[in-house]
Amino acid sequence: MRISKFLISTAVIAMSFVGTTSAVAQDLTLCWASWDPANALVEMSKDFEAKSGNTMHFEFVPWPNFADRMLNELNSGGHLCDLMIGDSQWIGGAAENGQYVKLNDFFDANNISMDDFLPATVVGYAEWPKNTPNYWALPAFADVVGWTYRKDWFGRPELQKKFKAKYGYPLDAPANLEQLKDIAEFFQGREIDGKKVYGAAIYTERGSEGITMGVTNALYNYGFKYQNPKKPYDLEGYVNSPGAVKGLEYYKALYDAGTPPGSSDWYMSEDIDAYKSGQVAMQMNFAFIWPGVNVDPNVGGDRTGYFANPPGPAGQFAQLGGQGISVVANSPHKDAALEYIKWFAQPEIQARWTEMGGASAMRSVVEAPDFPSKKPYNKAFLKSMSIVKDFWAEPSYASLLLAMQARVHNYVIAGQGTAREALDGIVKDWTEIFEDEGKL
Repeated sequence: MRISKFLISTAVIAMSFVGTTSAVAQDLTLCWASWDPANALVEMSKDFEAKSGNTMHFEFVPWPNFADRMLNELNSGGHLCDLMIGDSQWIGGAAENGQYVKLNDFFDANNISMDDFLPATVVGYAEWPKNTPNYWALPAFADVVGWTYRKDWFGRPELQKKFKAKYGYPLDAPANLEQLKDIAEFFQGREIDGKKVYGAAIYTERGSEGITMGVTNALYNYGFKYQNPKKPYDLEGYVNSPGAVKGLEYYKALYDAGTPPGSSDWYMSEDIDAYKSGQVAMQMNFAFIWPGVNVDPNVGGDRTGYFANPPGPAGQFAQLGGQGISVVANSPHKDAALEYIKWFAQPEIQARWTEMGGASAMRSVVEAPDFPSKKPYNKAFLKSMSIVKDFWAEPSYASLLLAMQARVHNYVIAGQGTAREALDGIVKDWTEIFEDEGKL
């Protein structure tokens, strides 16, 4: 009953602000993570301030503390944030707990169509329940796990000759996950330019979400599914399918055979550092780091190539990242916040967003004929965004995530038990969580 009343009230609120501008200038605070795209958004928002008369303030929190800080803000009913660029996994909880304004009526009245955005980002960043036309955010920053590789190393004739002799195919961007593991093994411990190097930097971090955001890129491609597609929350045989077992075994084999020593708790920043310092031949990371790699004095330009997460026996998928922008239901300035959403949704603003270092999910931007050739990583980005899957966006996502983090890390990194036991443990943990929620 509480939720249905909230949906009605937010629909009325949204309609009351449709097609209007603030009669009195407002001070708005936008909350997001602290990183380069956020700085670009500050600069871009000067256009909104000039056109609307509103004043923008920003609360940016470093990524390691972002979720704890902002979820606490939402859950406590705080008034800090008028606009929130929140992670995709937050949508379920924010919608069901009355923390975001539902945007359907506002979108309709202002001719903002979700058909204008990449479908995967609409599902991932905006919808709850998933695959229903109920929108709680506008896609704001498109991101996905992909790969960079030392194109200059791969192109060395002596290494090409040795690799071809050992594996029987040319040394190039891998065509599948098995080839990726071959390449990591080939470079592991090899000396290049007088320095010992290693195969690949991958996600292994345990404390937040790192190893889950990494291992899913193997699990998906070996057949792992979060649930029975025909029966929600039916986990047995899907989370722990034979293919999923092989996918988890693959990730452990990749870790054991092709990663740098001491990389048992690595996530985004550690992978970036390892790649830019010349420690590894390949790097798993979210695509948001690609512009920085491209201009890096040590590995940028023609020295680096980019590729989408390679396919496995059950298909080609990649872990979705990125965020949507929402109006916080507790904001006293919802009218002005909705004005910001309307401004941000303009095609010309979305095009500028990508040019300035953001990552638009608007199709007119990323599907423009010249987009693939504008940057050396754009082709890989487009391919990656067409194959994405995402983690649970349930209100209980944090508990679901922590359970998977522990089970997977214990097997892949600590070598405890078998892959089947780890996945069976995840089924057990998740089943208990859903039972506690009354969903089973």
